Amino acid sequence: MTEPSQNPIPPARPVIGEREIEAAVRVLRSGMVVQGPEVAAFEQEFSELVDGRHCVAVNSGTSALQLTLMAMNLGPGDEVIVPSFSFAATANAVRLVGATPVFVDIERDSFNIDPDAVAAAITPRTAAIMPVHLYGHPAAMDKIMEIARRHDLAVVEDAAQAHGASLHGTPVGAFGLAGCFSFYPTKNMHSLEGGMITTADAGFARTLRLLRNQGMEQRYANEIVGANMRLTDVAAAIGRVQLTQLAGWTQRRQENAKVLDSRITTMTVPPVADGAQHVYHQYTVRVPGDRDAAQAHLKEQGIGSAVYYPTPIHRLKPFLDADGKPGPWDLPETERAATEVLSLPIFPTLTAAELDRIADAANGTGGAR
Repeated sequence: MTEPSQNPIPPARPVIGEREIEAAVRVLRSGMVVQGPEVAAFEQEFSELVDGRHCVAVNSGTSALQLTLMAMNLGPGDEVIVPSFSFAATANAVRLVGATPVFVDIERDSFNIDPDAVAAAITPRTAAIMPVHLYGHPAAMDKIMEIARRHDLAVVEDAAQAHGASLHGTPVGAFGLAGCFSFYPTKNMHSLEGGMITTADAGFARTLRLLRNQGMEQRYANEIVGANMRLTDVAAAIGRVQLTQLAGWTQRRQENAKVLDSRITTMTVPPVADGAQHVYHQYTVRVPGDRDAAQAHLKEQGIGSAVYYPTPIHRLKPFLDADGKPGPWDLPETERAATEVLSLPIFPTLTAAELDRIADAANGTGGAR
């Protein structure tokens, strides 16, 4: 039995160490804090994570998605196929450019977009497919890319939670026209706030660079209408430090997952598809029975947990139809996941004793695997 006096374990624990602080101070003292050498260096170094693709740093993962769709000239009349089981930013980006998100169901095991559902949702207005590599597990990109080639569709990867994940040796962010990453503090690596767009197309990368900087490459020589979605050099400097530690942190997350996999018996632990490199942004289990009671028990034992996501996007207010209803979507696996998922702590600084506490508390919730 866990003693109440033990320190609580939060759902996530962002790392901000002395190296990150020193990097930020160094840039602040330099006086060059926006679109300077740190951003360029961060882009170059991140490209090694995505098979050498061009990288364009922006101020958030949501901006990465929105700018990508803007660069594709998507707008009213265009449809983008997305999973409903994701953070709202996935569909928000589609709406922000005036296009229509078409929600499809997920696979039961991976929680990722179901390729069969994607194929069934394609219409003459479909312009793109936006798979999400949810929780750090890569989507079935081999099947999705084949569908996209067959129908001549663009693929935009929402890789906000999947830094370093891969499928059959290809890293996420290196499959589609573009990959979009987030550097929010709770991600596997962060820059306090920020995002990155990856692409193999040099011309597309240049358009993205214009769009993030008011449509100009040279000051006051605006070429297109753009926005201000630049990443600061302070954020880039922090991101560069975090990037050097990502591989080690990923290994720790995977080792932590193996421990929990072997210990937890009352919940369904997350399976990993053949050929997939899961980076465990979240360690998400399925809870049989009363999830609220299980979460309350964990809290009593000092174990933080979180539900990602309790409400599928198609049921959120901005995406309801004119009658205030979710629309015509038939998404049984999405609805099921929303009632069963629970994410347990998996961050890389967990100790062996903390992992034991998490497993013991999880097993104390009752139920059967």
